[in-house]
Amino acid sequence: MLSKFVTRREFLNCGQLSLLFFLNSCSNVPNKVRISLQNSFYPESFKDTIPKDWKQEKINFENILLHKSRNRNFNSDFTLINDGWITNIDFAEFEKINDYALIENLDKRSIDFLGSFNQNQRSKLFPIGVVPYSVIIKNNKELINSARISWDFLLSKKLTGKIVFPQSPRIILSIAKKINTSNSLKKLKSQAMLFDDKNMLNWLINSDASVAIVPYSLCSKYLKIDPRLSLVFPSQGVPLMWHFLLSRSNRNNEILIKWIKSLEKKSIVNKLVSQGWYLPFNSDYLQSKYKSAMFPISGPSEKCWENSWSFPVLTNEQKINLKNFWNDSLSP
Repeated sequence: MLSKFVTRREFLNCGQLSLLFFLNSCSNVPNKVRISLQNSFYPESFKDTIPKDWKQEKINFENILLHKSRNRNFNSDFTLINDGWITNIDFAEFEKINDYALIENLDKRSIDFLGSFNQNQRSKLFPIGVVPYSVIIKNNKELINSARISWDFLLSKKLTGKIVFPQSPRIILSIAKKINTSNSLKKLKSQAMLFDDKNMLNWLINSDASVAIVPYSLCSKYLKIDPRLSLVFPSQGVPLMWHFLLSRSNRNNEILIKWIKSLEKKSIVNKLVSQGWYLPFNSDYLQSKYKSAMFPISGPSEKCWENSWSFPVLTNEQKINLKNFWNDSLSP
């Protein structure tokens, strides 16, 4: 009995020592790199490039705006954000990122757009993707040729009450300015079936809608499986959605540079472009993607890229003017 008791005690002591050793080992393993992103905005080909040993954390900027999840999401090392949410974050929470060698990767388009931000913002934003808006037409192939030329086709009587627009007055106003007619904004809005940023393709596919204006990266998979849908990029240009990387990390930034450099591999570039995601970097191979269509689903033409436009951050006065202009267009 005594020998059995001693054996059990020794066994328990051994177990305690093993547990302490395990906990100590864990404490010596560095925490995983964490990157926050608004999951629905990113194609699978892009999310697949994020290193496997990083932890991807879903973020919802709408909740942050409502002060519900700020701390949890902004404790991550890196954050991905699109330009529509830039004004809703506190730049004091982030570190400078463009002091590193990363800035040397950027092309003229992204450097010019960065120049529209103030110095503090500019030093903390790294452009990591630009997505053109696209026009998706359902069962109206006779509209394709006119849609390729200009945005005027949106005023076709065939499309009255059948267009799904983004839920962004600024985007709609920018398109209206391209239409060659008086009161273009009011006429354009009268063509709307609805304004939606989340379910525009579901509405297009499952309703009487005929046209949707959608970020290219969100629609490529639908184009491959639904033969009713046609993709068009007006040569007048399209709105551009920019995506940025921000850093809160004190880690060695070599891990960040290594990831970004890996995106320039031709196989990765091809996958990203096939899903509507363009890297705004200055390598010859990347820049060739803005000049030719090498995939079954064609992207914007070179002329379309040249005429496309981005949306700098608005001042408070500009926000008020935009709101007033939008509201005035609602009056009869």
